Amino acid sequence: MPTDVVSGTCVYDPSRLSPAQCMGDACVVCHTKWPRPRRILGELPDGAHVYGCDECAGLMGYRPVPARRSLIVAR
Repeated sequence: MPTDVVSGTCVYDPSRLSPAQCMGDACVVCHTKWPRPRRILGELPDGAHVYGCDECAGLMGYRPVPARRSLIVAR
């Protein structure tokens, strides 16, 4: 599906994706909508990001994102 690789970023052809995939509401690889994909797997020619689920990101060779530490904020 990626049409080009520019400095490590996959650029996807929006004509080959569903509207949900183009909007970031579905995984760009497997079309999963829930839970909403959170991993950036590439971008569209206009610079908008496309997202993937953790499983597909792993299949594509992306490393897991380390869990962020909880922060306690007081006002």
